[in-house]
Parts: sequence; C-alpha cells; structure tokens
Amino acid sequence: MTELAGGTRSWSDAVKPYVQKEPLAAFFLGVSSGFPYAMIGATLTTRLAQDGIDKKAVTAFTLAFLVYNLKWLWAWMVDGVRLPIIGRLGQRVSWLLLTGVLVMAAVANLALVDPAAGLLQTAYAAILVGAAGATFDIVIDAYRIETLKPEQLGVGSGMSQYGWRIGSVAAGALALVLAARIGWHGAYLACAVFALPAMLTGLVLGEPERHREAAARRGMGEVWQSIAGPLVEFFRRRGAVLVLCFILLHKIGDTLANLTFRLLFDDMGYSNDEIAIYDVGIGFWAYLIGIFVGGILYARMGMKRSVLVSLVLMCVSNFSFAALAALGKSNWGMAGAIGFENFASGIGGVTVVAYFSALCDLRFTAAQYALISAAASIVGRFLTGTTAGALIERFGYVDFYLLTTALAVPGILLFWLMMRAGLIDASIGTAATADSDKAGGSAT
Repeated sequence: MTELAGGTRSWSDAVKPYVQKEPLAAFFLGVSSGFPYAMIGATLTTRLAQDGIDKKAVTAFTLAFLVYNLKWLWAWMVDGVRLPIIGRLGQRVSWLLLTGVLVMAAVANLALVDPAAGLLQTAYAAILVGAAGATFDIVIDAYRIETLKPEQLGVGSGMSQYGWRIGSVAAGALALVLAARIGWHGAYLACAVFALPAMLTGLVLGEPERHREAAARRGMGEVWQSIAGPLVEFFRRRGAVLVLCFILLHKIGDTLANLTFRLLFDDMGYSNDEIAIYDVGIGFWAYLIGIFVGGILYARMGMKRSVLVSLVLMCVSNFSFAALAALGKSNWGMAGAIGFENFASGIGGVTVVAYFSALCDLRFTAAQYALISAAASIVGRFLTGTTAGALIERFGYVDFYLLTTALAVPGILLFWLMMRAGLIDASIGTAATADSDKAGGSAT
C-alpha cells in the first residue's frame, strides 16, 4: 500500500484495499465460518436453559467446541483427497461446497432434536455441528489464504474477522428472534442459510489462483506422507521450534484475562444493563474499529512491526483491567478498559492471523493452518481455563490481572528476539511470497 497522503486521498488509499474482490471474498467466507460456532455456543445454551435443562448439563455442552482443537487430525484430507464428480470444480471449491452442505445438514439435525426428550441425542447433534463447522473452517481458511495476494494478507485477515464476528452475532440474534415466534426448530433451520455466503463465494470466484496441488494420494504410504508432509516441511525451516513456542505461548495472558471479565464485573456490582452497554455495545464497535486499524497498520508497518505493536497493546489491555479493579466501580473506567481491550484484540486479530497465514506452504495450506490455529488456542482452553478462578481467589483481581500482564511479556520478547535474529523472515511460507511458483512440487 502506498504512503498515505493528507486529506481525501489518505482515506481513499485506506479504504481501497478493503473493497477489492479478494478481501471482500474473505469477508463472506468469515460470515459462514462464524455461524456454526454461534449455533453450539450461546444460542444452544439459551435453548437448553429455556427447555429447563440442568445448569451442569448445559455447561457440559461446551465440550463440543473441543472438536475445533482436533481439526488438524483430518485437515490433510482437504489438501490431498480429490472428491469424485464435483472435484472437477477444483480442490478448494469442491470441498467448500461439500463441507457447506454438511454444516447445513448438521444444523438441520440439531434443529430437529428435542433436548427435553433426549439430551444425549442433542449432545451428539451438537458435536456433529462442531465437527462439520471445524471442517468448514479448514476449507475456508485455506481458500482465504490462497485467494489473497501476499500484500493482502493483513486486510484480508481483517475482513475475515469482520465477517466472523458479524456472522456469529447475526446468526445468534436471528435464532433468538425466530425462536420467540416460530420455535427453536424453525430458528435453527433458518440459520442454516448462513453457510451459503462461503459456498457462493467459491462458485463465483472459482479455484484460487495460488492453490498448489499436493501429490496424489493412492496408497497408505502416500497417505502417511500427506499427514507428515506439512509437519516435516514446517520444521525444516530455520527457527521453526521458536515459532512454535511463540504460537503456543503468545495468548496465555490474554486468554486468562478474557475468561474472567464477567466475573470481575459481577463482583464489582455492575448491572446486566451496564454490562450490555459497555461490554457488549462499546466492546463490539471497538473491536470492529480495531480490525480496521489493524489492516492499516499491517499495510503501513509491515508484518513484523505490526504484530509486535499488537502484542504490546494486548499486554497493556490486561493492565487496564488491573487498574479498573484497583479503581473500583466506574462506568467510565469500565468503558475505557473494555474499549481498549477490544480495540487491541481487533488489531491483534488482524496482524497475528495474517502472520499465521503467512506461515503456510501453499501445498499444505489447509493442514498447516489447522495445526497453527489449533496450537494457538489449545493451551488457553486446556490450561488457563482450569486455573483462572483459583488464581483470582488466591491473589485477588488486581494481582491476577497484573499476573496476566506479566504472562504476556514472554511472547513479546520472544517475537522481538525472532525479529532481531531474522527468524520471522526465514520461517514464513510461500503464502507470503509473491513468487508462488516456489510452492510447486509434490508433497514432502
């Protein structure tokens, strides 16, 4: 992106990348990616609660989300298995259509079960939505990365984040509105149409120009190579181990903090209306603004510096909640902390996602991004989710948020050291290179 001039031209230059066909495609892909998550998240929780299901059983349904952390186990199929008949449309487009249909079928199945009559069947249905949604995500992420040009990774990641947030919120809101009028069965069936934006995007744009076929899979040896190939290729890069450490560690402090915001607000005496206004309302718009700013920072500052800035901002956002806890109940303080946290998260959602996208080899886009995204969240879901409450009880909110701030520092230092050693440039994959021909060849 060219340097921004003053006046009207600067706004024109800032907005132009967002209306190109590739970032717009990323937006529609994001809309479809976000809705299955909403169907088994707050929407299902509300449905179960309204059906009189016990709270312990309701919270147990969050285990359906663990399927998203396991998607790397079958992501290689999206890269290496050619579908019969519809495979003629292209590897990515055919899988996009298949998984879109599977998601719609899984949501329809969840719509038709009756939680009050069969809770186990509802659990199975929720897990099926999770599995279908995770597979849909694998294809969507690969399609997004291979459709975007290297210089569009930042803006495209931002548009994908916009789409994800809007898709999940819109699907959840539509389900609630329709459930009050036609019941939960009809509400879930109607929400299944949110799979269509990604499917139509694939049909309109066709196969990504930068997609590179992996080797054909015929025997068990070749299948094993398709599974091991993405890992072997990644760990052959200089600095791969440090990059993996960064992926695993960079969100621990942020995850710990985010898990506890509602606990803090409740203990500080905020009403539901105040939480809705400041947490949901201000937070939502601050996040969207952060996404826009993140895209501009990525284009202006480049990948490395923009990621480093976003990591620092997310670290400081944790400190803002320590300040809020020390200050006591304050609507202005809550608005500032929530606004800044969501703004920083929006920027990080663009720059860090763009960096993770840049790590992919175009022969293994689906498998490698599935591995990276799963690794980035698995520590938070399995480790921090079990310790946050105990840490608050032991240290109190102020010291707890100071701890989360400190836990964010190692990720910042590690990334800075990798920048200084040249390991960021050495570790990126062909998704971030203009010469995509370097991605050709068969699987390792």
